[in-house]
Formats: sequence, C-alpha cells, structure tokens
Amino acid sequence: MLKVLRRIVQEVSSAQRFEQALQILVSRVREALHTQACTVFLLDAKKAYVLLATDGLNPQSVGKIRLTFDQGLVGLVGKTGELINVEDAPAHENFFYVAGIGEERYRAFLGVPILHNRALLGVLIVQQEEQRCFDETEEAFLVTMAAQLGGVLAHAEATGEISFKENKKQIQEDISFQGIASAPGIAIGQAVVAYPFADLEAVPHKKTEDIAAEIIELKKAFKAARNDIERLKKHMQSVLPEEEQALFDVYLTILDKASLEKEVIKIIQESEQWAQAALQIVIASHVHHFEKVDDDYLRERAADLRDLGRRILMHLQNGQYMPVSYPEKTILVGEEVSPSALAEVTEGRLVGIVSVKGSSHSHLSILARSLGIPAITGVENLPVNQLEGQTLIVDGAQGRLIVGPSIRVKKNFIGLIAQQREFSNSLESLRDLPAETLDGYSISLWVNTGLMADANLSLTAGAEGIGLYRTEMPFLIRDCFPAEDEQYGLYRQLLAAFSPRPVVMRTLDIGGDKALPYFPIKEDNPFLGWRGIRVTLDHPEIFLIQIRAMLRANQGFNNLLIILPKFSCVSEADHSLSIIDQAYEKVLNEDASACKPPIGIMIEVPSAIYQAYALANRVEFLSVGSNDLTQYMLAVDRNNARVANLYDPFQPSVLQALIQIVNAAHLAQKPISICGEMASDPLAVPLLLAMGFDALSMNSFSIPRVKSVIRRISFQQAEYLLKEVLKMDNAKSIRKYLDGLPDLKLRALIPATE
Repeated sequence: MLKVLRRIVQEVSSAQRFEQALQILVSRVREALHTQACTVFLLDAKKAYVLLATDGLNPQSVGKIRLTFDQGLVGLVGKTGELINVEDAPAHENFFYVAGIGEERYRAFLGVPILHNRALLGVLIVQQEEQRCFDETEEAFLVTMAAQLGGVLAHAEATGEISFKENKKQIQEDISFQGIASAPGIAIGQAVVAYPFADLEAVPHKKTEDIAAEIIELKKAFKAARNDIERLKKHMQSVLPEEEQALFDVYLTILDKASLEKEVIKIIQESEQWAQAALQIVIASHVHHFEKVDDDYLRERAADLRDLGRRILMHLQNGQYMPVSYPEKTILVGEEVSPSALAEVTEGRLVGIVSVKGSSHSHLSILARSLGIPAITGVENLPVNQLEGQTLIVDGAQGRLIVGPSIRVKKNFIGLIAQQREFSNSLESLRDLPAETLDGYSISLWVNTGLMADANLSLTAGAEGIGLYRTEMPFLIRDCFPAEDEQYGLYRQLLAAFSPRPVVMRTLDIGGDKALPYFPIKEDNPFLGWRGIRVTLDHPEIFLIQIRAMLRANQGFNNLLIILPKFSCVSEADHSLSIIDQAYEKVLNEDASACKPPIGIMIEVPSAIYQAYALANRVEFLSVGSNDLTQYMLAVDRNNARVANLYDPFQPSVLQALIQIVNAAHLAQKPISICGEMASDPLAVPLLLAMGFDALSMNSFSIPRVKSVIRRISFQQAEYLLKEVLKMDNAKSIRKYLDGLPDLKLRALIPATE
C-alpha cells in the first residue's frame, strides 16, 4: 500500500495542471481501493461544496453540482472534521439525493475531510455498490491521500489556479503569497525576473579530443568570472559599507581558490570530458554536499556555488552578460536571487526583492537590510515565470507578496507607505529626547545589530548604545575563523563609532540556525544541540582569541560590555568566567592599563529562569533574549509555518517567566535588559516598563516608536496595565485588551500593514 501511495503522490505532483492532478488522483485512488467511484468536493468562498473531480459519477457534473455547508454526508464530514464510514448511505439520516450525478447505485460511502493548516478545504470520498463498511486499511489510505491533497489545493489557491469569484477579472488580482520577512519596509514596483546566466543542469557530457584547449578555455572563463565579481563589488562600493562588501569577497575567495579550478581540470584530464561538463560535475558535487546539511547558512553557500558555476559556464559558452532594462521601480524576482544579480540593477532603481529560495540569514538578505530595501525570501508556490512585468507589492515586515494588486489594494498600500513616511518624520523630533515616562521614570533604549551599517543607522535613530552586537557575522562571511587582529580591528571600529555609548558584544553564538561553512555542525535537532556557549566552551582556543580581541579593542574607550549566550546551568557560567579571566590575564601582561569590562549572561532557555538569581550573582548584568526564550518555553519553532501561529510572547506563561527573571536580577542588585522582537513591540512596552526592565534593545527602525510609547504613558499606568493583564489566561485576550486602549493609541505605533 505504501508503494501505491508514493506512486500516486509522484504522479499527482508531476501533473502540469491542477485539473489534471485532481483527475489523476481520483482515478488512481479508485483503482487502488477497488471501488466504483472517487470524488473530490471543494469548499468555495461562499462555504458551499463544489464537485471538482470524479471518477465514477457523471463527469458532466464537475463544476456544476453544489452542496451547502451542512448538506448531505459530504456536509457531515466537513462539519464534524472527521471521517464518515457508512455501509448503506441512502439509509443514513444525512443522505441527500442529487439528481443527475449518478450515485443511485452506490451504497457504501467513505468520506474524509481535506485540511491544510487547520483550515477545511473540501472532502474526498469513495463509494461502492456493495453494501459494506470500508476497513481500517482503506480508511487509513484515504486519510493519507486527503492530507496530500490538502497541499495540492492550498498551492492551487495560492497561485490562482482555482477561484470561485464571480468577477473573472478578479481571478488574477490580489493573489497573495507568504514568505520569510528578510528586510523590513513596503515597496510597490514592477517585477523583473532574474534568470540564471546559463543552465548547468542542461550541459551534455561529451568527450574532447583536445584536453589542452579545454583547460585554456576553462582558465579564461574563471578569469572572466573574477572580473565580473570585481566589477560588481566596485559598483556597490558607493552604497555599501566596507563590512558588507566582504560578501563579494566570499565569491572572489571561492574563485581564487586553486582547488576548485584544479578539480575541474582534473575531471577534464581523467575523464576527457569537455570543460563545460567537467565544471557541471564539480559544482554539482559541492552543491549536493551543502544541500544535504539542515542548516540555512550552509544551504546559502550552495546558492553561492551555483551562481558562480553559472557565471563561469556563461563565459565557457562564449556568452556575455546582456544588460537588462530595469524600470524606475524594480522589484527583482527569482527562484534564487543572488547578491550578484542584485548588484547588476541600475543604481537607484531597486525598490524590492523576492526570492523563492533563501532565508533571513542569506547573503541576499544581509545586503537588502544594509541597503534598506524590502525583501522576502522562502516564498513557496511562487510562479516566477509568470511574473515578468507584473505589478507587485512587497511587505518586507510581514513577509507578504501581493501580485497584481487591484486599484483598491494598491491605493491602500500607497496610503500605508505615506503614513509610515509621515509618521517616521513626526518621530524625528523625539530623537534627542530621553525615553522617559510622564511621571519621570526613565529607561534606556539600545539597538541590536550585527552589521556596521545597522550600527551607523542606529546613531541617527537616537540609540543610547548597542544592547546586542552579534559577533558571529564576521565569522559567517569568511572561509576560516578570523584571526585575533582581524577581530580586533572590527571590534575597535564599532567601539570607536559608539564611544562613549555602551556596546554589549555577544560572544560567538553558532549552532541551531547558524553554522559556519568551515565548521559544520550536523545534528538531528540543532536547536537543542551543540550551540551558543556550549561550542565555545568545548573550543576554548576560539573563545580565548575572541575575548582577547575584545579586551584589546576596548583599550582607550572602556565602553565594552561582554555578554555570553545560551546558558542552561551555573557550571557553564563558572567555566566561561574562568576562561575570560585567563584571557584578561594575558592582555594585562601585555598592557598594564587594560581593564576588565562588565560581563553579562543571556537568559534564553527555561532552566536559566530558575537559576537567574545564582547567575546574576556571578556577573554584572543579565539580558533576556525574548525570541529564543519564547520559542523554547512554548516548544515552537517560529520559522516553521505549520506552528508559527502558536509563537506568542504574550502568552501568560512567558510574561510570568519575565517577571521572575527581573525579580531575580533586582534581588541580586544587577541591571537587566531585554532584546528581541518583544522589546520593539509597542503593545509590550508598557508591560516591560512595569516589570522593571532597565533597558530595551531592538532594531534601529523601532527606537522612535518605542520612545513615543514611553513618553505618552506614566509608570503608574504601566503598572496598572500589567496588573490587569496578569489576570488574563490567554494571549489573544491580552493583545485585544492592549490594542483597545483608546487613550494610549498603541495600535497607531505598530508598523502598518494592509
């Protein structure tokens, strides 16, 4: 039965059209279960069931037969949300006879709901003339097929292949796709599809009679590809800071490595393949290696290799990059938009980016954030080839793409863009004012960053310091661990830019969703595995180099604070502090004026909540990583679309945990901050104030909004709100209560969305 299931799924998945896929499914299911009929009913926009495909009933009924939501056995299946197995359907009290569809002769009925992400999409049924109940194996088979069909239907609705709107013109309008929010902002523009330069997969294998000539051509192609990347890097120099330009150095490093070129030459020599096929073999081998790894960043390295491979192949095929005509407001769209494709766009014309593949950690996303261009990655079911020239709306904050917006929707988003611009301008006057409540209670507003570009932006936004500097970024964009002097230079540049403001630097936090290309970590469950402080404690040589670089960079500024990530117990803290002392002793021997900065610990895992007091007694400050703490407490991967709706920091359990952590810190007489999305949420700010957090750390874009919340509320009001919220037992009620406060108008401060 499993083989049959796989074969049907494969056939359905390979169908060219949605209607074809459904017809294949009903026919194959009918054959597999040896029944006389298999039918699919789809729930339309008016909550009526439409007969969409059948093998066994009257084919003329397809698209014409409609049942109300609670009508017949089909309605009963949908209403109860469970399978219905009836041996004599006409005798059942819910049976509803429909003339003309030809089901008079059928007795046995088995129906299962078609669901996708908890939403009812339709009903899948099989029928048989014999009066009998279907057995458990048949039930299990049909339930499995319905689960597969749920994804097919969801895809068809998303791409506009099915629609029951009466106005046919509307079918192609306002089609919405969901992806990963990779760079904030809203953009409206015209799609330009970024096609690959050349197709590596289409290269045929053939022998060559002149190996020497093939090698010469290969070397010319490598050289031409290097020149391309150098040109693109130079093109981006005027808009990118030096640190982000290093992303193009990653490409050059790959090309400059003699090993890659030698591998291709070796294939040419040993197999006598022409250069194009040899290149394809080598690139495919490396890409396959990276794509097997369950890590976002390493998969992005596969994208880098593919992009370079295609560029080299283009030159091998004696092709040249043909300039594209980019409209004034270009939204770059592709299966796998690369940084080099972004760099090809005429300066000043790129307003948005959409990529089917990729993640918020990709090189593309890093560049988009640095350039201030809204971007969405990981957009499933996107028909890229149909988008050329289409009007698109990119909502980078929500990760939402709208294709072919109607006049009404486009007008709404134009209004939202204007509102955001106007509101941002109105907040400019707050930049130099303190984050202070109406009754004089003050709190520090810091910024989270991992890029120098973000740090520079935060100064203009009014940040009082850096609450979290992610030091792993220089590690991620290089091909080996950066040396101590290299790290020293980066850290000193940042400390100098912010002096005398405080800069909290987090030690290397890799593992989970972040792995280094030269230090792969393969685990079945990386988020509960070898990550954060666990990695650096197991490799003290890496830890010592980083701490020494930080301590040396701090000399003369003394605005450094060091924070350590992902603690689960006090023994990890004791071990970490001993290594820091070791590094400090060495730096002190070299420079007697060196000072030891304050050391802090991040509270991000549930076990640390209950040891917060003991941890606080060992260091100078604490900080809560709200994203990870919420994720671990609720056992929800917020990047997993299936469960992301369950991720909510307003859950009462999370709020109670935050209160417990703050109380522990203050009992130990240590300051405590909070970073992550919660710290930048206007609805959460009054609660965090009342809890007693000493600082909030967020992205630079959110600082004016958060400051506006703080300056329009009294601390007494905040305490009252927290008291009321703690009486509630679910996140939905809490959000509704805070959202409805007319005097605070917190909703107006939330980044607008349609």
